[in-house]
Amino acid sequence: MRAEHDTNGAGGPGGSSGTDGAEGTNGSAEAPASAGAPGAPAGTPAPARAVAKSRRFPAVTQDTARPEGAGRAIPGAVSTPARQWPMLSVLAATAVGLLTTAMGHPRIGCLVIGVALIGASVLRRVLPSVGMLAVRSRFTDMVTYGVLGVAITLLALVMEPRPILHLPFLETAVRFTVR
Repeated sequence: MRAEHDTNGAGGPGGSSGTDGAEGTNGSAEAPASAGAPGAPAGTPAPARAVAKSRRFPAVTQDTARPEGAGRAIPGAVSTPARQWPMLSVLAATAVGLLTTAMGHPRIGCLVIGVALIGASVLRRVLPSVGMLAVRSRFTDMVTYGVLGVAITLLALVMEPRPILHLPFLETAVRFTVR
């Protein structure tokens, strides 16, 4: 609670100068025992005064907003892995791609990883709630997953030896940068 200065400078009852007179020395919001409510017996504490809620942002953040991905893709009655199926499916496909690459098939592995990211972009677009797959705004997630997926897929297609996709400007770019 913010301390308010007393207008007369005396500190008011309670002996704490610089704070509101309605607060006692222990910082409680109750008024002193002698200042009871009108018509109440002596010694009855006065009710705490209502403080109007400010529309300003607080100077110190008290809490954080829930991230967009904190929601569930399926209602809460289902087990946790099933609720996060979009994220788990993308991670499983990426793991398969990494294992395939590690087993000596880099082109196939990179294609699987690229397609997994493109699938993540599609899931983010078509599903209303994707659980932890949602990291940023829907548009930013779609663009990020899509661009990375397309880039990895194109790199897998132009990978040497024997590229599947032949792009002449890449040869020119490589010759220009290597020389």
